Amino acid sequence: MAELLLELLSEEIPARMQTRAAEDLQRLVCDGLKGAGLDFASARAFATPRRLALVIDGLPATRADVSEERRGPRVGAPDQAIQGFLKGAGLASLDQAEKRDTGRGEFWFAVIAKKGGPTAEVLPGIIETAMKALPWPKSMRWGSGTMSWVRPLHSIIALFDGKVLAGAVAPGGEMTPVRFGATTRGHRFLSKGTIEVAGFDDYVAKLRAAHVVLDAAERKQIILAGAEKACTAAQVTLRSDEALLEEVAGLVEWPVPMLGTIDAQFMDVPPEVLTVSMKSHQRYFATETREGTFADRFVVVANNVARDGGATIVGGNERVLRSRLSDAKFFWDQDRKLTLEERLPRLRDIVFHAKLGTQADRVTRIEILAEKIVPHVPGADPAQAILAAHLSKADLVTGMVGEFPELQGVMGRYYALEEKLPAAVAEAIGDHYTPAGPNDRCPSAPISVAVALADKLDALVSFWSIGEKPTGSRDPYALRRAALGVIRIVVENRIRLPLGKFFEADDLMAFFADRLKVQMREKGVRHDVVDAVFALGGEDDLVRLLARVEAVQAFLATEAGKNLLTAYGRAANIVRAEERKDKALSARIAGAPDAALMEQNEEKAVLTALSAAERRVAPALVSEDFAGAMAALADLRAPIDTFFDKVTVNVPDRPDLRLNRLKLLNKIRATMDKVADFSRIEG
Repeated sequence: MAELLLELLSEEIPARMQTRAAEDLQRLVCDGLKGAGLDFASARAFATPRRLALVIDGLPATRADVSEERRGPRVGAPDQAIQGFLKGAGLASLDQAEKRDTGRGEFWFAVIAKKGGPTAEVLPGIIETAMKALPWPKSMRWGSGTMSWVRPLHSIIALFDGKVLAGAVAPGGEMTPVRFGATTRGHRFLSKGTIEVAGFDDYVAKLRAAHVVLDAAERKQIILAGAEKACTAAQVTLRSDEALLEEVAGLVEWPVPMLGTIDAQFMDVPPEVLTVSMKSHQRYFATETREGTFADRFVVVANNVARDGGATIVGGNERVLRSRLSDAKFFWDQDRKLTLEERLPRLRDIVFHAKLGTQADRVTRIEILAEKIVPHVPGADPAQAILAAHLSKADLVTGMVGEFPELQGVMGRYYALEEKLPAAVAEAIGDHYTPAGPNDRCPSAPISVAVALADKLDALVSFWSIGEKPTGSRDPYALRRAALGVIRIVVENRIRLPLGKFFEADDLMAFFADRLKVQMREKGVRHDVVDAVFALGGEDDLVRLLARVEAVQAFLATEAGKNLLTAYGRAANIVRAEERKDKALSARIAGAPDAALMEQNEEKAVLTALSAAERRVAPALVSEDFAGAMAALADLRAPIDTFFDKVTVNVPDRPDLRLNRLKLLNKIRATMDKVADFSRIEG
């Protein structure tokens, strides 16, 4: 068995593209190998800022002869179908095909023999095809070439069993083809000349000696360990930022974390501003004091080894940061010269949507919604909720949010606190965009809850009103996220909000139902239980709905629940079978069974048990005691079991008795379906 080593060395690949590109390269090459009938033991892909690498172990040195059968059209098929079959199979005539009886008629078959040979003969074509099929989000052409690639390609290592494959990739135009070889280059600054490698282990070792860490996971670990060590020495703590860590690991081949200092003059700027400025512009990591407050130190990850211990690199980065933060401080100082109220007229100049008016129009709608929502949020002060809604979008016209759009809401909170507005109002302004995703925190303060709900419900209702609904994977206005945000706020805070009161369109409630189903299934709730409760319809209180789902799921997990579900299924199946035979039967069995027609004690016992259950179920549902409703239904188990053991439903010579017993079975179904549609529960 042999090893295939492939490296594509180029100019710097954007960090955000590296992981996906490595995965795509592995997928495309592996698919090509499988298509050529080549098995292998394992495949691993790697990426650095300048290279994609792939190693595949366990490839055979020689391909075996293989025979492939291809079924063609039926004997006697039109000539056009026959010719298409022959062409696809590479046959000159039907004399080279076989006629076989398949049991469904005679068909033509082609037996295509593929000769084996050295694996090395097919690998160059597989590599070139994979390279040209790589789906870069953005690519370019360079020189006179016609080939698209993410950045200009410098060299290709293509080694199979330690030997260079015969092949090349032509950029096109007048450019010289990039021939397969066994050489690469190390770190751009810390290594000189070419490096010749003999295999993957040799490749990794020589790259490391040339200051290149091939594995992105190892680079991340080096960054974390070095940053934490430097922070510990300075008595600060590194702020966790997995996304930034992932990006920085894609910017360096030889990571060297260093600690810099933020000038004291910037420390009165909100920490969120400092963090965003450092991250978005310079890819610096923020730090915290032992008390959890923002610290005046930052971590920069160099892609170099400094002779002076990093003093020059740190000093240069501190100067760059000083310039960046000067802009942020300017915006902070300037923005506070106007109140949020004074900024509101400028919202009339910002179009929210051509069909929905300006941001000022949107604020008016959010105020109205907040006022309607407040009565449903315990502890929410109406005046403060309306004020928070009134000022919620004012920071959109500040210099800071203009520079850092991701700080909208955050800056509104700070400016509100600077104006000495009530703390609850300021927090609501800051919280009203949350939760922005499944991992984002959910607002819990009453005013924050009311305004956050108003903001999201306005987006949903407004876009629904103009026909802008999510379709497939298309959701340009993030309405799925808005709906999930409403669900989280309502459920986590147990807000008894009748959503139907705010929706004019029925399908908007159905949209919410779909989002809730997805969320519940992700939490391990049985999908059939969710469907059974949703099938009842008419429910717009998510807290009550979820309580019912939990009660049904808990009940079905018990032995009594499983047995009762079986009994329900027997009753419902008999009724459905008879309804299919007689379309008018449903109306005839809708009423209560006649006790006077009952001849056997077992059917009388079921009617008595049903009446007792109904007396308990109805008030339990009203009081939202769903566990109590389940307990009442559980008492039906024994009499229903006995009924099916002793009673014949379809009495052939007694149509009146048959109809009455079908009414009884229908009543079992109807009584249980008041809690959930048990026909949707999988046995």
